[in-house]
Amino acid sequence: MRAALKALLNDKLKLISIVLTLAALTSAMSVVYSKHKSRLLFVELESLNKERDRMNIEWGQLQLEQSTWATDSRIEKIATEKLHMRNVSYENTVIIKL
Repeated sequence: MRAALKALLNDKLKLISIVLTLAALTSAMSVVYSKHKSRLLFVELESLNKERDRMNIEWGQLQLEQSTWATDSRIEKIATEKLHMRNVSYENTVIIKL
């Protein structure tokens, strides 16, 4: 009877050992996977940050270019050269009173 009880206890201890070993291995593999995934996401984040910075620089350059294109002197130059417009003199101005 005692031999059967010892054998049963031995089998239960072996089963518990196997389950705990599998749990430890599963936990270790999960840690490795999550660390790998974390590193991949960090690399992607850094790449997106660089792209954001590049786009911010480009946006600033485009705003500067737009302000350059819209200066009064440039518009006046185009109006006189391409559209043949000119300023109206005081003598040619007619004021209408209502």
